[in-house]
Amino acid sequence: MKVDLAERVSFESRHNSPKHNEIAEMLKTVGCESMDQLINQTIPSSIRLKKPLDLPEARNEFQFLNEFRELSKKNKVFKSYIGLGYYNCVVPSVIQRNILENPGWYTAYTPYQAEIAQGRLEALINYQTMVTDLTGMELANASLLDEGTAAAEAMSMLFSSRPRSKKGANKFVVDSAIFPQTLAVLKTRSAPFGIDLVMTNVDKFDFSDADVFGVMAQYPDANGEIRNFKDVFANAKKNEVAIAVATDLLSLTLLTPPGELGADVVVGNSQRFGVPMGYGGPHAGFFATKEEYKRQIPGRIIGASQDTEGNTAYRMALQTREQHIKRERATSNICTAQVLLSVMAGMYAVYHGPDGLKKIASRVHGMTKLLETEIKGLGFRQLNKNYFDTLHIDAEDLTEKIRHTAEANKINFRYYADGTIGISLDETVQLTDLKEIVAIFHQTRGSNTKPLNNTEITIDFGDANRKSPFLSHPVFNAYHSEHEMLRYMKRLENKDLSLVHSMISLGSCTMKLNATTEMMPLSWPEFGSMHPFVPKDQANGYYELFNNLENWLCEITGFTGMSLQPNSGAQGEYAGLMAIRAYHKSRGDEHRNVAIIPSSAHGTNPASAVMAGMKVIIVACDQKGNIDLADLKSKATEHKDSLAALMVTYPSTHGVFEEGIIEICEIIHKNGGQVYMDGANMNAQVGLTSPANIGADVCHLNLHKTFCIPHGGGGPGMGPIGVASHLKPFLPGNPLVKTGGEESSDTISAAPWGSASILTISYAYIAMMGSEGLTNATRLAILNANYIKEKLSSHFPILYSGKNGRCAHEMIVDCRGFKSVGIEVEDIAKRLMDYGYHAPTVSFPVAGTLMIEPTESESLAELNRFCDALIAIRGEIREIEDNIYPKDNNPLKNAPHTQRTVLAENWEKPYSRQKAAFPIESLELNKFWPSVSRVDSAYGDRNLFCSCVPVEAFEEIEV
Repeated sequence: MKVDLAERVSFESRHNSPKHNEIAEMLKTVGCESMDQLINQTIPSSIRLKKPLDLPEARNEFQFLNEFRELSKKNKVFKSYIGLGYYNCVVPSVIQRNILENPGWYTAYTPYQAEIAQGRLEALINYQTMVTDLTGMELANASLLDEGTAAAEAMSMLFSSRPRSKKGANKFVVDSAIFPQTLAVLKTRSAPFGIDLVMTNVDKFDFSDADVFGVMAQYPDANGEIRNFKDVFANAKKNEVAIAVATDLLSLTLLTPPGELGADVVVGNSQRFGVPMGYGGPHAGFFATKEEYKRQIPGRIIGASQDTEGNTAYRMALQTREQHIKRERATSNICTAQVLLSVMAGMYAVYHGPDGLKKIASRVHGMTKLLETEIKGLGFRQLNKNYFDTLHIDAEDLTEKIRHTAEANKINFRYYADGTIGISLDETVQLTDLKEIVAIFHQTRGSNTKPLNNTEITIDFGDANRKSPFLSHPVFNAYHSEHEMLRYMKRLENKDLSLVHSMISLGSCTMKLNATTEMMPLSWPEFGSMHPFVPKDQANGYYELFNNLENWLCEITGFTGMSLQPNSGAQGEYAGLMAIRAYHKSRGDEHRNVAIIPSSAHGTNPASAVMAGMKVIIVACDQKGNIDLADLKSKATEHKDSLAALMVTYPSTHGVFEEGIIEICEIIHKNGGQVYMDGANMNAQVGLTSPANIGADVCHLNLHKTFCIPHGGGGPGMGPIGVASHLKPFLPGNPLVKTGGEESSDTISAAPWGSASILTISYAYIAMMGSEGLTNATRLAILNANYIKEKLSSHFPILYSGKNGRCAHEMIVDCRGFKSVGIEVEDIAKRLMDYGYHAPTVSFPVAGTLMIEPTESESLAELNRFCDALIAIRGEIREIEDNIYPKDNNPLKNAPHTQRTVLAENWEKPYSRQKAAFPIESLELNKFWPSVSRVDSAYGDRNLFCSCVPVEAFEEIEV
């Protein structure tokens, strides 16, 4: 036996699941002699790449981790006291290991199928309750992307909800002491809507101006000052001006909550509740408001409802606000939440409870008061009269000396242009840290360091003292020992189906392997413990990562410029359209404001266009699911003087490589527009074709789809954009860290590189797959989809295919014909749960259908199990057609079947318990049980309840 000493198992062989014999069997089933033949039949030759991707040689897992460890060391992790909404915190180990690092939590999908997502939904209810309690508001959503975009959503919501007397008002007053990154996002988001931002000291503003519809203030403000806004807000209310407040949750354990001061909306960042800084993200932005805004609140709300047996069950409430439904009528394009991070923040509150949180806050404030005493003792003036965790120090003419001394001691402060210094403390600060800070000020004075004056600290904010209780629900008072906390989290995890159980075949969502090696660097402090606004030379490791990743993504897309800032796919859509908008403006074409969008497009497409100030024109699709070229030509010509862009998904949302895509792009360019490509379906392009090769000008990439960032139960996500050279100057920037294009004036996300820490995942994926591995992944994704299409085609009608009868990486099963026997597509989705599967995408892009996307990570055995489940369900529908079971009482209508249901003493259904719970033999050895029966969403919307359910309202039965 000969041994190759240089050989190690390739990562590609771990990620791409089908092996050679399986590939041969699948090719035989689809009627192809080779993979090349299948690809040639699927992708038009006119758009195929002429050469392989030019990427570095693939690294195996061992090599990658060693090399990436060396790269991480180029980041210098200083102690940062910069603040501005980002703080060091202690991530409880029990939460880090069992949620952040646990695939049972991070590989789950958005909880659209509530019956198999009760764990996450309960965790999100905890988060919403935490936010409403601490802010003093009535209703909170299940998180937004960050504080800056949450503030922008507040502004947009208040603008769209203006009272009749203010319908013409367009001024939004922003206090001058707001976080600068938040202001930058507000400026970007206000411009397309024609909102006039008025920057001022709100304490002195005259709210009688009839053109003012809203005001926003920071509490405590950006300088750390706790200001009494009671009279200011009362004056605003008197003039029908709505009030938004950006705040800090930890401070609200001690301070009067904004809701008690009269706020209509309260926003912020929950990062310091046990989530690493990660050089800017991902973090869960929070958004709380009044009950009266429940129909306008952006994003997702989790509500309590009941199942068919009357048991309490959670689900996503008021889903008509989802942008797939509202489309061009939407005022927000929010699609991704930050579920994994909001779960962590909520669990932090559960673990510490109200008393624990108050102790943490009190200690932070006490440390800050002690530091003030010491610094004032050296003769420095402290400018904040009232503060929570931040000192604002007049450094006289010693700013540069302090900066030099601090950085020499591996410490970062915030430095103002006027020579003052900000120091923000956090829960990680110890007395030894205070000694180091004080020593720096001693050195600049040339004096000797003395022992700290560690006297007893009294906490008193005067009128700002919080008097109202918070987090009184038992869930926040029962799990403070690690043993109980661990068991609680495990109970919730066990209620959720994720990729650890079975394939999740959601079309357009690309639920593929999130490899453990890709995830490991997330826990490294060199990536997790960095503040986003540290000096550039402290983040050289990150900059090398950004540079390499941008170059790799440019090679994959064919573009010359890339921005990593957008922190969701919908944010990427918006960023791409804003780049197009800026490009037209630079050419004197401000009037170009029409976006043409196919009728099959993702719902966020028209929503993003509206947010970018564009008028949406819908173009029809033909009977094969392709863009109707005649309709497109007609509308492009009709609007040629105002055409801004076409938004197109490729392969199409119908799962087909349209033959006419080059002509489509040429039509738009000929009429003065730009082509924006939605990158949701890039898993069918990588290595075989590219957006630039097709003729697009800009494309966003869903890193949480094609490039392996896990969905995290509904987020985090990342949506960077690639652009052609003429759009590169307009890539988004940041007010505090230089990034973006030369002519950039837009800021899309609060942090310069969005959710920077999770970029390590996509970096790892590309580095370990290499050119050949990525291309093979695309080929296998297409093979797997066509294999399922072939397996199911004799049992279900299949909608849409290319001219050679092939689908791309996804395909659509038509279930509309089953309505004749009373079966809806939802019934099939719920019955799949009994077979241990999450449903494919339901009723999108065509109502009454299932859109199925198997990925390259699924084996032939798993594909067959999934197909067997659907074929068995088709047999159950046939039993209804043959009158064996009634239309209203059968395994599908009663699905899913819980363990409680099946074990009940009485069983009066016309089919057996065996058929209900174990319809195929393999389930007897490996069964996932839904924890509730079918959830009544209509009941929940009629009786909206979005906080922790009182324990006396139901008795939870663990099964």
